[in-house]
Amino acid sequence: METPTNMTIKGILGILMASIDEDKKRRLISLGMGDPTAFSCFTTTDIAQDAVVQTLQSRKFNGYSPTVGLPQTRKAISEYLSTSLPYKLSSDDVYITAGCTQAIEVAISILARPNANILVPKPGFPIYELCAAFRNVEIRHFNLLPDRGWEVDLDSVDALIDHNTVGIVIINPGNPCGNVYSYQHLKKIAETAKRHKILIVADEVYGHLAFGDNPFVPMGVFGSMVPVLTLGSLSKRWIVPGWRLGWFVTSDPKGIFKNTKNIERLKKYFDICGGPATFIQAAVPCILENTEEVFFTRTLGILKQSSDLCFKKIKEIPCLTCPQKPQGAMSVMVKLNVSLLKDISDDVEFCFKLAKEESVILLPGLTVGLKNWVRITFAAEPSSLEEALDRVKSFSERHSHQQKVHIELS
Repeated sequence: METPTNMTIKGILGILMASIDEDKKRRLISLGMGDPTAFSCFTTTDIAQDAVVQTLQSRKFNGYSPTVGLPQTRKAISEYLSTSLPYKLSSDDVYITAGCTQAIEVAISILARPNANILVPKPGFPIYELCAAFRNVEIRHFNLLPDRGWEVDLDSVDALIDHNTVGIVIINPGNPCGNVYSYQHLKKIAETAKRHKILIVADEVYGHLAFGDNPFVPMGVFGSMVPVLTLGSLSKRWIVPGWRLGWFVTSDPKGIFKNTKNIERLKKYFDICGGPATFIQAAVPCILENTEEVFFTRTLGILKQSSDLCFKKIKEIPCLTCPQKPQGAMSVMVKLNVSLLKDISDDVEFCFKLAKEESVILLPGLTVGLKNWVRITFAAEPSSLEEALDRVKSFSERHSHQQKVHIELS
């Protein structure tokens, strides 16, 4: 079996699912995958669904789209993103991708060159490592600081950068940590990138899913200071991950990255990779223009409620510690103290035994770069989330050293 450090999240979750003891007849509750559609409290808006139906029924969008995306889709996304920026994006800044995963692949591929390295956060999203391995790009990990709201350790960034460093990846709102960076911290990151003459890859797939003290600030706000490649999608904010509608955007008003050579490379790359279905693309202008704010408010309300519940229930489990209440996105990192458990050596064993004994799926922290941590996805119905964490508590008590002492004394 592959180790969690070289597997995708879906791969390790598949193995965890296969380890469940079906004889226990318990309902499976997965808090491992960031797909909110698994729970009935998360549904997309009727406007989005109707827009897709209308474009499909029009029979106008059954053919190929331009490889960079439909013009009206690129225009709509440029206008949508520009509302949060101090400058205007153009349609030519936007390239339509098959979800944010393809946008990540595009970013790594465009930045690749001999001996190149790119900085990515630890913990982070393992797709970056997988894409970089295919392109022979070296990955260098910088630390996120749990006791400082998972802020970037800028000292470690300075120490990692050399003349072959081509960019730094910033995931905000944070997957897997549930953090949301302040304007001031993002500005420091931009200043660091400018000083070292590298660009920023801003992974904003969870853009606008912020419900704590810090509002969501797009990294593109600092595009005049340093070139920013903004990656995003409809999947999380509109609760449609299966539609695979994403974007790769050059947030670069001074044209530092957008030279003729780079733009030609981008266009050629899109000539060889397929994007999302044409009728899904065609629905985007209507979706972006007509979705009512009440839909977003409702989603944020559910995420805030479930994240608060998650934080509260984790406090009841002695072997788990959550350094910060989630501020955004859909998951949180929790530290596992294996010294309190009598027969569990690490986070991987914890998650496999939990799946087998309790039919609850959590993601081992090693999968996202942190040994003896676990990632918990709180984008779930409160009742399911509560039941799952109660099972985790029972599991932890059953495997604790205190339980062993209690049995011996009795």
